[in-house]
Amino acid sequence: MAVMLQYWGVWLIGIAILMNVAADGEARPIVIAHRGASSYLPEHTLMAYAMAIEQGADFIEPDLVITKDGVLIHENEIGGTTDVASRPEFADRRTVKYIDGEAATGWFAEDFTLAEVKTLRARERLPELRPHNTRFDGMFEVPTFEEILNLVGAMNERRARDAHALGRPPPRPIGVYPETKHPSYFRGLSLPLEAGLIQMLERHGYRGKDAAVFIQSFEVGNLKALRGVTALPLVQLIGSSGRPYDFVLKGDPRGYMDLVTRKGLAEIAAYAQAIGPSKDLLIPRNRDESLGRPTMLVADAHAAGLLVHAWTFRGENAFLPAASRSGAGPAALGDLGSELRAFLGLGIDGFFTDHPGIGLSVRDALRLGM
Repeated sequence: MAVMLQYWGVWLIGIAILMNVAADGEARPIVIAHRGASSYLPEHTLMAYAMAIEQGADFIEPDLVITKDGVLIHENEIGGTTDVASRPEFADRRTVKYIDGEAATGWFAEDFTLAEVKTLRARERLPELRPHNTRFDGMFEVPTFEEILNLVGAMNERRARDAHALGRPPPRPIGVYPETKHPSYFRGLSLPLEAGLIQMLERHGYRGKDAAVFIQSFEVGNLKALRGVTALPLVQLIGSSGRPYDFVLKGDPRGYMDLVTRKGLAEIAAYAQAIGPSKDLLIPRNRDESLGRPTMLVADAHAAGLLVHAWTFRGENAFLPAASRSGAGPAALGDLGSELRAFLGLGIDGFFTDHPGIGLSVRDALRLGM
């Protein structure tokens, strides 16, 4: 009931904002709502996920970590996305931890029970770039992964009912695209993410290679382990620099740049269905922030039998290449469409975006030859 009440609340908010319902049938390339419609509402909230679905996203993407009592929620350091810093009862939980080899200061999900997390309220993570979202600070709870799945299920059912009432074929279901965050770190705390994730997905009907789900990770080992226990589609995330942290732990000298070679892609294809590369690996930026010459990564990945889902496309000037920026400062919206068109022209199979409505419009316009 709480999930449905929160859903209807955001549905009413979403009426006043750009919305676009995706066409029935299989959509390619897929539009993946990065942490929900996070340019319009605080990320990782049920409201942001619901708005993303209303805007036409094909998949919604939650990051997953785990609480002290074993419940899957959003990201590891919760000081940036909740009001925990203003809660005196949790002041003594502020600490320094080493996560994937780097020091981080703040409040961490694994030090809180779910009951404690539920007393917190979400806030905008990027207030300097998205001040319009700060008006929602303090309004929304931190959802569990199960609550997110319940929301997706309820909205899929509503969409099917609406299509039936109009005499239309049932629409393709909205999918989920969870990321396992810092899997080696949580395994070291005896709080592994993977078993609970698979159990939760199966309980909600996500089974087999054709399920509307992708499971992603920046590490390699946990994806290989998952391949041994599930047929669900897996995605190897690839950063523009650095190394998978499980490689660091076991002394493997390879980095992400080794994974995007033809040999590396062939190895990935043995356990994953797709790669999720930083967009800079597809079209690097020049020193003047203009888009450079495209690489061969999309073609090489396709030759290895892998899909390519690039991340992350955001509309604020701060994130755009020079030619797509407006002249109104880093927080102003520029021409996200022009950047997206450059990458869609490479033949990518999907993209992560904070602006799913814009992404859908650009994708569908290109499909119609506009």
